[in-house]
Amino acid sequence: MHRKYDHPYMENDIRLRYGRARTGIHEGTAITVLHIGEEQTAVATGNSSEPNVVLLLAIGSKKTAADFFKHTPPTPGELEHAIMVVEDEVTRLRQITATASRLVTSDAAIRAIALVAGGPGQPELILTLDAVERTFDLLAALALGRPASSAGIPANAAFAATLLILREFMHHLQFASVTVTS
Repeated sequence: MHRKYDHPYMENDIRLRYGRARTGIHEGTAITVLHIGEEQTAVATGNSSEPNVVLLLAIGSKKTAADFFKHTPPTPGELEHAIMVVEDEVTRLRQITATASRLVTSDAAIRAIALVAGGPGQPELILTLDAVERTFDLLAALALGRPASSAGIPANAAFAATLLILREFMHHLQFASVTVTS
């Protein structure tokens, strides 16, 4: 069932993802769990069995793509406009994410980004900010006219939006990597 802007659903979902991500992680170790949904992005952060903070952002893969990307691939101007809006949403999190937190996600879309970035097809993998930046550079090259087949980037607006949100999230909140679980 598609749930558009269903806050209780997204909040419950991120709490469940947080609980699964904590499995095997010692109490006191800070984690931040990220889920980029179609209409919203959910974040839960903390250092115990329950998150200290849960926040929903008004950005998501399909929403961001629909709001900003009128072309496939998006134009440089469309990317820049989306970056400004996503950056504003993401920077709301600066004060709430746990210090020295480990970023974790179980998103299939972020796994797809990791695979495009050259990550191994393992159940758990580490996607570095540098790899995200290199992949975003490929998207930017597409926006400037490079053929999609030479970049290895899916010609899909939701993929582009997810990549943009992930990049801005990691960059502005200073996460060096994200652990992608299955």
